[in-house]
Amino acid sequence: MKINILCDNEDSWFWNSNSNFLKDIKNLGHKVKICKNENELEKADISAFISCTKIVSSEGLVKSISNIVCHPSDLPEGRGFSPIAWDILNNKNELTFSLFEATENVDEGFIYDKISIPLNGTELNDELRNIQSEVTFSMIVNYIKNFPNNSSSPQQGTSTWNRKRTTKDSELNINKSIADQINLLRIVDNKLYPAHFYYKGEKFILKINKENN
Repeated sequence: MKINILCDNEDSWFWNSNSNFLKDIKNLGHKVKICKNENELEKADISAFISCTKIVSSEGLVKSISNIVCHPSDLPEGRGFSPIAWDILNNKNELTFSLFEATENVDEGFIYDKISIPLNGTELNDELRNIQSEVTFSMIVNYIKNFPNNSSSPQQGTSTWNRKRTTKDSELNINKSIADQINLLRIVDNKLYPAHFYYKGEKFILKINKENN
């Protein structure tokens, strides 16, 4: 089969973690094309959209028999942006990943598979991204192995929508304790959107790492 992998986000975790994933697909005997924007998509059996920031158009979707996305939420709950961050901030003790068929309506397609991963409550951003990459790659490879005999079902339940987070969302409140803000510290990115606070007109940057890392 021909497989397209689309990631239009140059800062995504995908670029630093995909080597074994791509080998797994190729070892199954399939051809893989990596695309950095929709215009690079070719006619294929399956297109997998990973960590994308833009919605693929109907013209892009029709290039493949199936278009799949692994979204890190229990769809239809948590549609939209940064679901892992929002789950951590909402004190969730597990992450749920939904593999679904991409459509023109964001995060609304039929569900192929769901997996839940327990958390211990101390995972930082890098660890959460590792979980996301491992689960995402595993679910996509399993889908490819079973194609075209994958069963699906419509999304059920009440949908919720997560807004896009900005760098301002990483601002700490100097009047609150670390304990009160530990979940925010767990999801900040030390490079792209670090924790910070303002004091006497100055902006201070904080970086967080575990001692054994």
